[in-house]
Formats: sequence, structure tokens, C-alpha cells
Amino acid sequence: MSSATQSSLLSLEQALALLLAQAEAAPILEQEWVALAAADTRVLAEPLLAPRDMPPWANSAMDGYALRYADWRGAALAVSQRIQAGSAPQPLQPGTCARIFTGAPMPAGADTVVMQENAELDPAGQVLFSGDLKPGQNVRPQGQECTQGEVVLPAGSRLGPIELGLAASLGYAAVPVKRQPRVAVLSTGDELVEPGQPLGPGQIYNSNRQVLISWLERLGCAVVDGGILPDDLSLTRAALHDLAEVDLILSTGGVSVGEADYLGQVLREDGELTLWKLAIKPGKPLTCGQYRGVPVMGLPGNPASTLVTFGLLARPYLLRRLGVQRVAPLAMQLPAGFSWSKPGQRREYLRARIEHGRVVPYANQSSGVLRSAAWAEGLAEVMEHSTLAEGDSLRFIPLSELLG
Repeated sequence: MSSATQSSLLSLEQALALLLAQAEAAPILEQEWVALAAADTRVLAEPLLAPRDMPPWANSAMDGYALRYADWRGAALAVSQRIQAGSAPQPLQPGTCARIFTGAPMPAGADTVVMQENAELDPAGQVLFSGDLKPGQNVRPQGQECTQGEVVLPAGSRLGPIELGLAASLGYAAVPVKRQPRVAVLSTGDELVEPGQPLGPGQIYNSNRQVLISWLERLGCAVVDGGILPDDLSLTRAALHDLAEVDLILSTGGVSVGEADYLGQVLREDGELTLWKLAIKPGKPLTCGQYRGVPVMGLPGNPASTLVTFGLLARPYLLRRLGVQRVAPLAMQLPAGFSWSKPGQRREYLRARIEHGRVVPYANQSSGVLRSAAWAEGLAEVMEHSTLAEGDSLRFIPLSELLG
């Protein structure tokens, strides 16, 4: 990864622009065909084209009666056939109508459907229609949704339940997708212990590993669990050496110039290391670099800082490497349910939720309090050098936009 100026704080927009440029310079090009049942969260490698018109024939949008509009003069019409979905109708006999059901093909010669609520059988078994009739009403024309050869989903589309359903409606049993990014997750520091193990003096359980692995899998990545790197130079070098085949090494705990910073030392000796300082809170320190050609991103170790920097920076970086163009989360403008009287030098992302239509932050915004994110529904953005009065509009980013 390229270096950035360290003499001043980078805005979120500057850091994101740098990361996206790096992602576009190292796209994941390999692709594979995957069955629809296994394609959730994957990214289309090629445009998905319509192999046929959809619908392939005009069909009824209602249960009712199909007729030729020009045949209707206000008098009752005889029913000449019954057409159910999945059947092949006969051409409509002139001067008659056909009983038809939702989704059934329109018979040749018919151009209008009257819903059954506006039809009444007379004693002779003929149908009398009430209300105003309009030509073409309640008919879905052939190719209404798409025509043969049309791009239905562009390359770079992320596949979810709706997109997979659309592919199925076109007859696709499998789709071409980008290879899953292989991301190695590392945690650094002798103070970290995996859950289930006894804690020693000064030790804490490693929560960031679980957060990142689950999050990466939701993004469709193949995760390589690098475990906890001890504060040992030779073991750190050996661990990185074993990760030569991944697309990104993602570490937490920060990389500095301290005496016990063995990860940083290995990166400086065998690759490239740049420390970025971001104008956001939480999440000021961010490490970018490469180890023998493999991109490395080091997130700050406090849980809330990890959440913010991964969601706003690492997530869009990974999606852009897959060719996804819309990587920014959708956000909404909402009134603040709090005041903010002291303008800060950095943009703040508060863990917050919506109560009575207003954004309310969690009481404790310490970057070490992961419980705040479990309570929250999103991030409230308080711009740098600004104040807020209760009721002022602010930007709110739902966590659902970041986690998916």
C-alpha cells in the first residue's frame, strides 16, 4: 500500500480515497460459477443477461376474464375456455371471453382482463361486466420486466435474497462470481487470551477476533484465522511467512514504533509500513502497508475503534477489490436527541440508537466499551469543529448498512 503524509491528520474522505485507489489497483479477477444456494453475499463477476423476455408471454395480472376490447359493447359475453397458470390457451373465439387466472398466458386475440369482482354470470351462463373497461387493463405485457439480452444485474452486484430470486426467475441455476477474498485476521499482544482460557495477570479476552471473523464472513470473505501473535520477533516473522497466499492481512492492536512492536518491525524489514493518523474518533491510528506484496491493514485495538475503522474503511476497501462500486453505506438525516456543546478537532462517531424519532447516544462512549455497540442501532456522525443543539439534523449510519 502506498504511503500517506503523517504530518497532519487525514480526513475520513482522504483515507477512504487512498484505500479505494489501492483496491482498484489490486482487483480480485479470478471467478467461478456457484450454485444459487451457495451464492449469497457473493459478487457478480460478469453481467447477468436475460436469456429470454420476462415475462415470456403476455399474462393476466388478475383472476378474471380475458376478452378482446373491441368485442365488448356492453352486452354479456359467452365463456369459450378456462385458462389456468401453466396451461397453453387456444386462440380466443371472436365475440367471447375466457375465464383466466393470475399469471396465466393471455390467449391470442385477447388484450384486456376484467377482474372477477367486476364480472357477473347471467342465468344463461354468460358474463356481464360492470364498471369502466380500458384496453390493456390488468395485462402484463411480454417483456415487461426485461427483454432478451438485457443486462438485469451488472457486474459488481452484491448478491442477496432478492438478486438470487431474480436470477432464479430467469432460469439461472448458477451464477459467475468473483473468488472470495482471502483475509487473514491477526491479533497482537501477550495481554490477549482466547475466550474459554483462564486469564492471567493483566490479560483480557480477545473480542476483536470474533467481531472481525463474523463480519468478514458476512461480506463473503474466506477467513484465515491467524490467532494471537505473541510479543516475539521470530514467531511473528514465522506467522506472517505462513500467510503468503492471502489477499489481505488484517491486524488489530495497532502497530507502533515501541520496543515490543514486533509486527511493525517485521513489516518494516520485509515490506512496507505507513502509520496514518485519522481525524476521527474513535479510530485515530490506522496502519497501512504490505508484507512481501500482501496488503496489510492494522486497525486500532479498542473494540469500538475496530468497529468504526473496519466499517467505514476496511469494508469498502474489500468490496471495491471485488468490483463493487457502491461501497458507501446508506445514511439518513435525523434530529439529534442530545446537545453537543464542545466542538472537537476530529469527527466523532457515536454509538447511538433512535428513540421517538431522535438519535440518542449511549451514555459511555469510551472506545473500549463494546457493549455500547450492542445497545446501538447505528453511528451518529458529529462533524469536526461543530456543535449541536437538540433537534438539529445529523447523519445517522445504521449498523445494518455496515454489517452486511
